[in-house]
Amino acid sequence: FPYGVCLVSRPQRFGAYDLLERINVGGMAEVFRAVHRETNRVVAIKRILPSVAEDDEFIEMFRDEATIASQLDHPNIVRIFEVGKLESSYYIALEYIEGKDMRTVVDNASRTRAPLSMPFAVHVIQCLCSGLDYAHNRMDPRGKPLGLVHRDVSPQNVLVGYDGNIKLIDFGIAKAAGKL
Repeated sequence: FPYGVCLVSRPQRFGAYDLLERINVGGMAEVFRAVHRETNRVVAIKRILPSVAEDDEFIEMFRDEATIASQLDHPNIVRIFEVGKLESSYYIALEYIEGKDMRTVVDNASRTRAPLSMPFAVHVIQCLCSGLDYAHNRMDPRGKPLGLVHRDVSPQNVLVGYDGNIKLIDFGIAKAAGKL
C-alpha cells in the first residue's frame, strides 16, 4: 500500500473487531486490517479520523458512501460487510484484499523498468469496466436505477489481489442520481 503499513504493538479492540495494522491513512479516514473476533474473518475497517468526527458534512458523505457501496455485489467491487458507529466513530467493515493498489504496481514497474504486460493491462481494464458497468446499471429494490457514478476511478482506488482479482474501492465521492 502506498502509505506503508503501521503495525500496532498489539491488536486494539474496536467493537467486535481487533485492529491488527493500519494500512492507509488520509485526511479524513484511516483504514486498518482487522479480524472479527467471532468469525475470524479478516476485513478492512475504514473509520473516520477524530479530527473530522464532528464534521456533519463529512459524516453525511461517509454514510452516503456506505449506503451506496453496500448495495453493490460484484466480483470487481470490494464488498461492504457492516456499517456502524462505535462511540463517536463511524466505520465501514469492508472485504480485505491481500495485494497492492494499482498506483503501487505501476510505480514498482516504473522503478524496476519492468513494463506491465499488455494481457495484464487488458485484464485490469476489463475487470474495471465490468464493475463500473454493474454499478452504473444497478437498480434499487423497486427497480429504479440508482444512477451511480464512481467519480474517482484512479490507480489508488484499484486493488490488485495477489490472486489476480481486480477490485474497485472507495465510493467516497460517488454520486447517485438521487443525491446530485
